[in-house]
Amino acid sequence: MIGVTLDVELPGGYSKYPWYALRQNYAEAIVAAGGLPVALPHDPGLADAYLDRIDALVVTGGAFDVDPSLYGDADRHATVTLKQGRTATELALTNGALARDMPVLGICGGEQLLAVALGGALIQHIPDAVADALEHEQRNPRHEAGHAVMIHPGTLLRRIVGSAEMRVNSSHHQAVLHPGEHAVVNAVAPDFVIEGIEDTRFRFCLGVQWHPEFFIEPGDRRIFDTLIAACAR
Repeated sequence: MIGVTLDVELPGGYSKYPWYALRQNYAEAIVAAGGLPVALPHDPGLADAYLDRIDALVVTGGAFDVDPSLYGDADRHATVTLKQGRTATELALTNGALARDMPVLGICGGEQLLAVALGGALIQHIPDAVADALEHEQRNPRHEAGHAVMIHPGTLLRRIVGSAEMRVNSSHHQAVLHPGEHAVVNAVAPDFVIEGIEDTRFRFCLGVQWHPEFFIEPGDRRIFDTLIAACAR
């Protein structure tokens, strides 16, 4: 049973009232790997109750940012958009899952939140912080690759995907600046923006900056397969 975090939207569009959202292929990717996805509404106080019932946690992406104050940055870039209730819930779930040594996969914004939970920090806006940066918010559709990533040898991610390079999609204006004291970088883009992190203190603690649920390359599917396999250990 795999807990999957939800996005939340203000009234408008689907409903006249606030509503949760989750792209369908997150759930499909988990099912394809043999898991049972379960949506996790936003209430930090229920984190332990959810964690008592699930076997792994997937922290999803979204068009918003982690509050810079959570990683010690007093300034906030003009592009930063917050969803405080979502972030509070995801941090409670992530911290609780790691305390239980429960498998955790962070995807895109979920990787950034995982880095913060591990004591790391973020780049608030790549175009203003990285000289000659790639276009990390790709213009082509998300089910297509936007750029390559180089995967470091000796890492969990390298063992999972079985290759030194992957073509990935890209939909982010922020990135991990450093992943925390004990975590390591496992993948970078050609402009050296961090694209993946992991922490080997845990049985499965992995974050990727792209969206592997689109299954663009075989390695994407293997990420979900390995997450599900880790639940049995």
